[in-house]
Amino acid sequence: MSVVIDPSFDPVPSLAQTTDVVIGSVADVIAAPVRACLIAAEGDLPSCDHLDGQTRESLAAAGFTGKAGQTLRLPGKTLCVLVGTGKGITSAAELRNAVASFTRAASESAALALDLTSVTSDTLSARDAALAATEGAVLARYRFEALKGEAKNVALSTLTLGVSDADQAAAREGADRGLVLARAASLSRDLGNTPPRHLTAEKFADIAAKLGPEFGLEVEIFDRDALVELGTGGLLGVNAGSVDEPRMIKLRYTPEGATTNTPHLGLVGKGIMFDSGGVSLKPPTSMGDMKMDMMGAGAVFSAMLGLRELGVTNKVTGWLMCTDNMLSGTATKIGDVLTIRGGKTIEVKNSDAEGRIVMADGLVLATEETDRPDAIVDIATLTGNAMAALGLRTAATFANNDEVAAQLAAAADLTDERVWQMPLDHRYADQMKSNVADLSNIGGPYGGAILAALFLNEFVADVPWGHIDIAPTMEVASDDLWRSTGSTGFGARLLTELAAAFTAPAATDAPQSSEMN
Repeated sequence: MSVVIDPSFDPVPSLAQTTDVVIGSVADVIAAPVRACLIAAEGDLPSCDHLDGQTRESLAAAGFTGKAGQTLRLPGKTLCVLVGTGKGITSAAELRNAVASFTRAASESAALALDLTSVTSDTLSARDAALAATEGAVLARYRFEALKGEAKNVALSTLTLGVSDADQAAAREGADRGLVLARAASLSRDLGNTPPRHLTAEKFADIAAKLGPEFGLEVEIFDRDALVELGTGGLLGVNAGSVDEPRMIKLRYTPEGATTNTPHLGLVGKGIMFDSGGVSLKPPTSMGDMKMDMMGAGAVFSAMLGLRELGVTNKVTGWLMCTDNMLSGTATKIGDVLTIRGGKTIEVKNSDAEGRIVMADGLVLATEETDRPDAIVDIATLTGNAMAALGLRTAATFANNDEVAAQLAAAADLTDERVWQMPLDHRYADQMKSNVADLSNIGGPYGGAILAALFLNEFVADVPWGHIDIAPTMEVASDDLWRSTGSTGFGARLLTELAAAFTAPAATDAPQSSEMN
């Protein structure tokens, strides 16, 4: 079948969109054509020429009380957008949200300005304020319009941040870091939003092969023949029903001066380019967003593109396990047994629990690396059960090591990509017993997110390991502060910060295998 796809289509249009962040003075902000004025719900109104003659009563009459996220446009020679901050700005997360609200309220403006002197304090440095403001503005302005005949989104060309003379250098550092982190999330959003026929596993591999070296990464691509030779029976088994070949994309970042003692982090990303459910076919209502089932791989790839620019001193290796999961006469059947890299066998009792199967191959390969990672973190849009447990704003995490769990939580706090650690409860593992194989790919009707994590834990040997289930957070149905409609890119910024701050943990704290047999 022939389908017309423009050969010039770019799945990562965000790379071509740049924002110039100007670190200036308060005078530069006042002179800007569009600026924000941050106002708390209580206390005196801030000093601002646009507020001359205004009182809290007059603003309330116009519908503005200073509630967090509330905005009011005050036109004049320049446009001033009042932004409510509730009890005030005391954290980077609150500032990121406020700047996102400002950016959306001035959506027609290509140049924005904000005075940061009023929010910097002992608890929020100029560096962190500039970082958060940059992320909030760039991510709130994101739109995926690569396939529209006419793009309507006004790109954010310039963001001016006013700081004191003493804070100029620190703010510059923060803004530059914010641009790299925002780009990571935007690229991950691009990949998640791209239609599945426009982004097959093979095309994703082509993108990685092209961009990886430009950003300081070594890239290896494994096609079907190479995967057969590796014995990755999980990835090949999930791919069995597809006309498109699978790919495993291996990315390696080695900082200058790295030695055998340099901490090494392994990342494994689920890259199901489209998930029909296979023989266990999904209902139509559950299939519409399954082009985003590759967002774990997208997050790893996008995060690793920024490591060199940020001067990350740790080694990082990524394995992206990419295929679609399709229904056809050659698809893996219920009851089939797949042999994972290393020899462990899996009885497929539900072909829609495919992510854990492809991830198993990647986890085993990570443990076999000659320069073995000090820890492995995998990320996947894995279970609806995580959504049922945590809603749509918080990702589930699991870990066999307390230090890995703590480092994941710290990275989540920095990025405001919320996670919640759930128990890796080995008492449930016997639900995955199989009469014909080493284990089955599903368990009972309850605790599905825990069972999926226990399944993955079977393949990490004695390596400290963490798992992030991003099924709850992969998309938003409408704009939500700095999260723009569609793919959220969740995990790209988190993994970047994790890699930057990573320290090798001590030995694992929990049993490594459930020993079901």
